[in-house]
Amino acid sequence: MRGGGLPARGRLLPLAVWIAGLLALWEFVSWLLLQRNVPLAQSKLPYVHEVLATLWEYSGTLAREGGATFASAGVGFAAGAAAGVLLAVLMSVSKLVERLTFPYAVASQMIPILGLAPIIYGIVRDEQTSRILISGYITFFPVALNMLRGLRSVDPNAVDLMHSLAARPWTVYGKLRLPAAVPGLFAGLKIAAPLAVTGAILVELMGARHGIGVLMLRNLYYGPSHAYMFWSTVLVGALLGLAGYGLISLLERLLSPWQPEFRPKGGERS
Repeated sequence: MRGGGLPARGRLLPLAVWIAGLLALWEFVSWLLLQRNVPLAQSKLPYVHEVLATLWEYSGTLAREGGATFASAGVGFAAGAAAGVLLAVLMSVSKLVERLTFPYAVASQMIPILGLAPIIYGIVRDEQTSRILISGYITFFPVALNMLRGLRSVDPNAVDLMHSLAARPWTVYGKLRLPAAVPGLFAGLKIAAPLAVTGAILVELMGARHGIGVLMLRNLYYGPSHAYMFWSTVLVGALLGLAGYGLISLLERLLSPWQPEFRPKGGERS
């Protein structure tokens, strides 16, 4: 018997029980609202099985529009992450750069994204570019902050040892600081990935022609007759955020297997 199989099943079973219980409770409350003739009951809390049936029936449309949203969010996420990493490295190298740029980076996050999205869309007048800009804007700060924290988490004694061995600055970064910053970098990326999708959807609500946010707004406009389709778009939006988080988590496991949470536990075999 392999050591890793049974513990994995043991972890999944409680999760499956919780999910099944929540779905059953949801179905019961939805039925109860209908029995009590609550106005717009299915718009407030629809039957899960009806939402899943609608999701299956319109899977092609939902996948196509969701793909447009996810692609634009992905481009913006990559651009924002690259800018965040670059700024973090520059700030870790130069205190002057940090004093000049960090206060403005913090101040930029004080602008509510709900107010910034229509401004960007009104200026650019292009839905794809607007989605990329907003997704990049949301991604930039958490990546820069967590990357900077990781770069500065290195043990000073280790840095002194590298300097005593006449290591050049880029060698110190390549061999010491950048590997130490990887956990912080991925922490920022995992925070930003779902938010980038949310930002892209928010831009689509401003009047775009394609994307899951467009379907969401359209079906919300038609009211109770499209309640199941509206909830299907909400579910797809949530799944897109989870997909982004999952992809970053997988990438983290592949690129930094030395982290303690990815090491096999004592006595287990992979």
